Amino acid sequence: MSRTLILVRHGQSEWNLKNLFTGWRDPGLTELGHTEAKDAGKRLKAAGQHFDIAFTSTLSRAQATCQHILDEMGQPDLETIRNQALNERDYGELSGLNKDDARKKWGEEQVHIWRRSYDVPPPGGESLRDTGARVWPYYLHIIQPHVLRGETVLVAAHGNSLRALIMALEGLSGPEIVERELGTGIPIIYNLNADSTIASKEVLEG
Repeated sequence: MSRTLILVRHGQSEWNLKNLFTGWRDPGLTELGHTEAKDAGKRLKAAGQHFDIAFTSTLSRAQATCQHILDEMGQPDLETIRNQALNERDYGELSGLNKDDARKKWGEEQVHIWRRSYDVPPPGGESLRDTGARVWPYYLHIIQPHVLRGETVLVAAHGNSLRALIMALEGLSGPEIVERELGTGIPIIYNLNADSTIASKEVLEG
């Protein structure tokens, strides 16, 4: 029984590079982002992983990352389920804005609160807690059953949707999870016990 859950944040996107708030907007990967995703697949293959099913968001940067990983692992046609529950946090009125321009408009302290607080949403957007409110049920009802059946499951998603998932997996508090940084294209491998607790965790750095 492998009971393996592998989380990967998408490779660098065009808007990551431009320092823009992305949220539910849909820019593609940069050349580096494509490379990061392919490298993640190579590292997972070298580590002996083999997936039974994959999950990703409805946004192209996560889907492209997922497909690159599967291609590199020789599983290009693996069943892949796309759902907006795994989408990035919605940044509302900040979406598409340069982070420096946002600081000029609302002030550095206010933008920092929106970016790094757990439960304060930006105008028209979601807090990390709001993001968790859609990620957690989807994980518990749809993804986790596959893992607990002994499957190896890939989730290719976004910084904040994965933070919300990691918060639940690792039992972290709001202040703890907002400080957690997730590198682009870096696989995190969890092996779970039968009761869904974590048996082991490994980060496959480049």
